[in-house]
Amino acid sequence: MAKRTDKTAERIKLLFEGANSATRQQWEYINQKGYDFANDNQLTEEEFQSLEEQGMPTFTINRIIPVVEMLNYYATANDPRWQAVATEGSDVDVAAVFSDVADYIWNQNDGVSLYANAINDAITKSCGYLVVGADANSDNGMGDVVIQQPDPFDVYVDAKSRDLLFKDAAYVIIRKILPRRHLQNIFPEYKAKIKNANADNSSEYSYTEKALGGTQHDFHYKNISEAESWDPDKAQNDQLVPLYETYEKIRVPYINVFYRIPLDVDQLKEVSKVVNLKVKEMTAELEVKMSEDVVAMEEMVKRGTMLPDRYKLEVDKAVKQMGNQIQNAKREFQSKLVAETSKIRNKIITEKEFQLMEKNPDFLPTLVDAVKFYGNRIKLSCVVGDKTLYQKVLPNNITEFPIVPFHYKWTGTPFSMSAVSPLIGKQRELNKAHQLMVHNASLGSSLRWLHEEGSIDSDYWEQYASAPGALLPIRPGAAPPTPVQPAPLSNAFFGIVNEGKQDMEYLAGIYAAMQGDTDSQHETFRGMLAMDEYGTRRIKQWMKASVEPALRQMGKVIMQYSQAIYQSHKVMRLVQPNGGMDQDKEVEINKPMYNDLGMAVGKFNDYSAAKFDVKIVAGSTLPINRWAYLDELKELLKLGVVDDVAVLAESDVRNKTKIEERKSQIKQAQQEIEGLEEKIKDKDGSIETLERQVVQAHMQIKIMRAELEVDKKKHEVKARQEAEIMETKGRQKVLRDTMDLDRKNSAKELNTAVKNVQNTKEKSNG
Repeated sequence: MAKRTDKTAERIKLLFEGANSATRQQWEYINQKGYDFANDNQLTEEEFQSLEEQGMPTFTINRIIPVVEMLNYYATANDPRWQAVATEGSDVDVAAVFSDVADYIWNQNDGVSLYANAINDAITKSCGYLVVGADANSDNGMGDVVIQQPDPFDVYVDAKSRDLLFKDAAYVIIRKILPRRHLQNIFPEYKAKIKNANADNSSEYSYTEKALGGTQHDFHYKNISEAESWDPDKAQNDQLVPLYETYEKIRVPYINVFYRIPLDVDQLKEVSKVVNLKVKEMTAELEVKMSEDVVAMEEMVKRGTMLPDRYKLEVDKAVKQMGNQIQNAKREFQSKLVAETSKIRNKIITEKEFQLMEKNPDFLPTLVDAVKFYGNRIKLSCVVGDKTLYQKVLPNNITEFPIVPFHYKWTGTPFSMSAVSPLIGKQRELNKAHQLMVHNASLGSSLRWLHEEGSIDSDYWEQYASAPGALLPIRPGAAPPTPVQPAPLSNAFFGIVNEGKQDMEYLAGIYAAMQGDTDSQHETFRGMLAMDEYGTRRIKQWMKASVEPALRQMGKVIMQYSQAIYQSHKVMRLVQPNGGMDQDKEVEINKPMYNDLGMAVGKFNDYSAAKFDVKIVAGSTLPINRWAYLDELKELLKLGVVDDVAVLAESDVRNKTKIEERKSQIKQAQQEIEGLEEKIKDKDGSIETLERQVVQAHMQIKIMRAELEVDKKKHEVKARQEAEIMETKGRQKVLRDTMDLDRKNSAKELNTAVKNVQNTKEKSNG
């Protein structure tokens, strides 16, 4: 029976062979050479043997290592920071949690080391990678997001990709050569397949011009032989087997479904009440109108303009029409109210799921609209040798490749350029120049001699020719030996060496002042800051153009994976450094919410359902000039913008935490003192108020007493005056009475006198 072929494994193998083109092999060869130069493996075996045969030095003056270390420092001085912006108002609180979730994932996977290695690969191998995945066995089977850092030479990208982050690539393959036993430990559920897999490593080759049998080797694991993969259980060499992890973008048909959620019994009762009320109002209106029409027709019958049979027919027709109108209106009211009160939900499902839902007769009445579209999905195929272990499509919300590239110099193709490649020529020039200078100085200090054969004792001369004060015999009659002087080096040769060093600094953008060289630094503090600003512009351009877009994509992939995995209740503990003062923080997502009956009705901080965009905080990984920043904080402290705690956090003072605690205690004591002082002030104020009130009371009593005295005297004077007045009035009255009496008496006397006179006259006349 013929052996059954694995078509998926064959297809993946063909994809790999297409990606592993001659261009890809040349790119790997060039960047492996740059990686070797950065790790001080700069001489080929032929060069090493040739220098030893000529008696020349074989050392190298590695000017590339400082460049690599400084670029690494500038790109990894601080951890990257991500921020999330909610696309909906209800997701604002959950979006704020993303930064904490990203920090948790970053710290759990030692992201600092992985990111540093990826940046180092970008500098030395032209491109570094970080891969986001999931570990289903982590957290007791709950799962966790994991970050890995593969070797750049293990990654094979679709050669037609022209995007900086390989978003337009059809596939990305990660190929590793691992011992069979190690693969069985990684995939214990596929031990049988791995055991039967064919180990075809015919495409392996050497990526270097250095011989494997020499004194120096390439730093590359692909040159490891099977003799170095020992299996202790079997006491024999373990066979190496290729592992292919292939990520492909596929287009999957989706349906954007809009459906209505049916109302419950209570809601339907409320709708029925409203409908019945509206129908009742409409019925009353129609009955009144019909009564008016009947009266009008009766008048027409009385006038003889309408026959009784027509009248009866029209009445029956109006009654029937009114009944139909009421029934239609009732149905219309009910449909409209149900449509207004019911909620319309939106959900994106696959076309297969929609086809299954269409078969449900209860679903179709609730369906409002269905829009078909095609979305990106990531398909993962894992192949060992010629056997397919598994194939799966990543969760729906993962639409980007989980492999994030960090380029140094993107060339518009998957084959970028490293920072070391332009320096290899200058490094070789410096190595050769130093070797020649040292060799020339060595020849000048230990002369060579030209002599006739047999004229001297060669062994004696070879032993003592360079000894101080040595007596060197020659045989009688022989010509004395002639010293052979080395040719002097031109002064321009030394200038070439210095220019070569300057050229390397110029090409790399890393100058001596940036590495602490005091001879090339500015004398003033502000001058040093200006040099730091201008000298790092090329590095900042690289960070802005290559590293920050990759970090932004990294945050997006972390968001997609974390939302796909963290769908249950999870509590994350973070330790956040704050200027050397650590603080523990707990983040809780997907916390269940229960109703009064103890049933779960929702989630608080529903992380998996939130919608938000991720952005990288620009410049968050760049180093900060601490002295300049501290000086700026001091100025802000003087202006009162920040407090002394912010300045303390950025200083180099030891035991900052204890100082902060003491300052906190002092501040609390000061606050207590201020509170007590306020209380004392309040009491003092109360006492002063009471004293003022007492004084005022005393003054008021005195005033009252004075007023009483004044009133008393006033009343006495008034009484005396009134008595005097009364007395005067009494005397005046007595006087008036006396005068009146006198007047009356006088008048009486006068009258009496007049009468007497009259009587006398009468008597005299009579």
